[in-house]
Amino acid sequence: MAQKILLGWIVVMSVVTFIICGVDKFAAQHQNRRVPEKVLFLLAAAGGSIGLYLGMFTFRHKTKHWYFVVGVPAIILLQSALLLYFWE
Repeated sequence: MAQKILLGWIVVMSVVTFIICGVDKFAAQHQNRRVPEKVLFLLAAAGGSIGLYLGMFTFRHKTKHWYFVVGVPAIILLQSALLLYFWE
């Protein structure tokens, strides 16, 4: 039961983060108010890391910032390791 909830959380957070990444790219192109980078990292840390990673390359967004190119995969690896460690 807890495993399904956790996987559901990861899917929902990934979809939300992917959408927010696309919205931020659109805002960047149109000089509108942006999503702060720390918010993107917090969303990734909260379970949306896969969505942010996919969004980075789908929208070609934040791919020139080394801390996103290195940080997001690092978060994915850490979350994957924790998931495997605590999986029953």
